[in-house]
Amino acid sequence: MFKPRNLFFAALSLFALSAGAVSAEVVGKVGVDWIGNDIIVEALSDPEVKGVTCHVTYFDRSLIDRFKNGNWFEDPSNNSIACRQTGPIEVGNIDLSKDGSEVFRQGMSLIWKTLVVNRIYDKANDTLIYLAHSRELTDGSAKMSISTVPLYGQNVTWKNGKP
Repeated sequence: MFKPRNLFFAALSLFALSAGAVSAEVVGKVGVDWIGNDIIVEALSDPEVKGVTCHVTYFDRSLIDRFKNGNWFEDPSNNSIACRQTGPIEVGNIDLSKDGSEVFRQGMSLIWKTLVVNRIYDKANDTLIYLAHSRELTDGSAKMSISTVPLYGQNVTWKNGKP
């Protein structure tokens, strides 16, 4: 017989395996109330742009909060991002379209909601833009955050030549 607890952990494991290739490192955890809700701070490096590190924050609901509110499998869509040059910048094969490309993805619910970080290159201003937002199956979220890394005046190496 398959227990609900085992099903939960199996689904969680599958989701973790399907999350993006870029992994983030938890560098901070701040408690925000007495019931155990936390703000998590993660550092992630852009796999195609060496020398850029983004710090992403998100809300992690406690078990008590999940019991209290009845919404078991989902964290809020509140998130923030800040990206900075943390070493010599080397730009690899990045998507130069207006859509950019997904750099990072992490589940915020059992199945439906995902925190996503996209990178967009603003050629006119020679700037990398990082956009953090939530992706949901039924409704998108208007809660987002951006950070920019200006390349102008920096000693930047472009593996495929500067566009």
